[in-house]
Formats: sequence, C-alpha cells, structure tokens
Amino acid sequence: MRFIGITGGVGAGKSKILQYIKRHYRCEVYLADEAAHLVKLPGTDCYRALVELMGRDILTADGQIDKPAMAGRIFGDPELLQKVNAIIHPAVKRYLLGKYEEAKGRGDVELFFVEAALLIECGYGQLVDEMWYIHAEEPVRYARLSDARGYDEEKIRQIMGQQLSEDAFRKNSDFVIDNSGSFEETRRQIDKKLEAFTWQE
Repeated sequence: MRFIGITGGVGAGKSKILQYIKRHYRCEVYLADEAAHLVKLPGTDCYRALVELMGRDILTADGQIDKPAMAGRIFGDPELLQKVNAIIHPAVKRYLLGKYEEAKGRGDVELFFVEAALLIECGYGQLVDEMWYIHAEEPVRYARLSDARGYDEEKIRQIMGQQLSEDAFRKNSDFVIDNSGSFEETRRQIDKKLEAFTWQE
C-alpha cells in the first residue's frame, strides 16, 4: 500500500482531484481538516488539553468546542496559536497513522491519501512514501476562490500570503500535478502516475 500526501495552495483543486481518485482507485482518502475536527470532539485527549489550556468559555452550550470562539482567542496571539498547534497537530497525526495501520492491516486498499495545505510544515514528508503537490496558476486560483467561495481579492491575497511559496512546495514534493487547465488534462496526469494500480469504473 502506497502512502501519499497531497498538498498545495488554496484554490489549487485538491478536493476535486481526490474525489476523482477516490471514485476510480482502490484507496482511502483522509482530509487533515476533518481529522482535526474529530480529534477535538468531547472525550478525546485533545479536547481535554484544549479546554485546560483555554478554559470552558471556548465551549458551546452542549459542550462542543466553539470554533469561532477558539479562533477569536487565538487571533493576534502567536504564543497561544503555537500551544494550540502543539496539541492539535500531533493528535491529527496519531489519528491518521492509526487509520493508515488499519488500512494496511486489512489489505484491501492500494493507495492511502492524506490531504492538507500544511503537510510539509507539519513534517509529513518523513511519514509518507510520496508527497504530491497540486499546482495551479495564481490567476486560476483567484478565479476559483472568487467564484466558488465568494472571496474578495484582499482575502485571497491574505490567505495565499500565509502559505508556502511555489518553490518551497516544489522542493518538498516528489510529484507535481498541474491543475491549471481542463480537468481532462489533470485526469491524464493522475492516470499516468497511477497506471500500476487497479482502475475502477
């Protein structure tokens, strides 16, 4: 089973590519954002550590962690952000590695994908067999984020400015998919890369 990390800047089209792969290959796909939500659910070690760090005022009435409340506390406090990340990132990593071991043990999966914008920064390069970088030209990403999410230019520029540079993504990746053009072109790149694996209609 091949363990593959998928990363890339906002608006590059990572989700659409993974939907295609999930439909046509024997694989499991995990999104780090979804894993981060699961590890923060009540009763988990991560939940307890976050409540201990930030207090019960980050909880909703039913005891869930309130994302906006937590974000408000973190905003403008780099030291607190660092402490929060030191709790969440290792918990996400443990969760994903647990899922990887489960899939490997079952033996019915050929490809195991983990997707996150911060895979490189969080050290997944040492865990995965391959790191894939999903690239799209900046004007294409601007158009996608404007059309699909309704972001204005300033917000897009701000988000992009917080992410790795093109050079850093490429330097830390084993394979690049150019998703700037039609999805047909993207599909050809994926299928060529995965031609050794089982194709499913």
